[in-house]
Amino acid sequence: MSSAVQLLKERIQAEGKNLGNGILKIDSILNHQLDIPLMMACGEEIAQRFADKNVTRILTAEVSGIAPAMAAGHAMRIPVVYARKIKPVTIFGPVFLETAPSHTKGMEVNLIVSAEFLPAGERVLIIDDFLASGKTLRSLVRIVRSAECELVGIACIVEKIFEEGRTMLSKYNVPIETLVKVISMDDGQIILEDG
Repeated sequence: MSSAVQLLKERIQAEGKNLGNGILKIDSILNHQLDIPLMMACGEEIAQRFADKNVTRILTAEVSGIAPAMAAGHAMRIPVVYARKIKPVTIFGPVFLETAPSHTKGMEVNLIVSAEFLPAGERVLIIDDFLASGKTLRSLVRIVRSAECELVGIACIVEKIFEEGRTMLSKYNVPIETLVKVISMDDGQIILEDG
């Protein structure tokens, strides 16, 4: 186990909060406050795991996917594109649009990517903060396919394996890498997979 993964596990155990309904709060690390050295180390770990995939672009969703995607993009020296939830006036011309359910917001959100920043033929790695149900990641995969790019992998910081999102995403036949796996959140606990 890398030092980044070990530190991430320790921080989740020490600071993570089980809010019930499968919601894991790790706001002191990633989702509100950013631990920059830890995120950069996680980005390096992701870059190493996908070093042989010739990734040319990273795609994520705002907001919480941006930090790990940026860290991996820095390590790989490639651009990071993030799907916007609201279309700003600065985006014009063709866009790729999908919707995805937000577990923490309790509603559907838009995922909008300007075609300008996801040209056909790119080799795309999708990165997000959590792999849970897999529905947001599936929407990002649809954007990659709509853009006529090649999906080469999916990476997330935390996977809640009991939500079985990996099973849904396995049909894409690409590597799926997660740094920390939560195996249970029953009875208010946060149980992480060893190893």
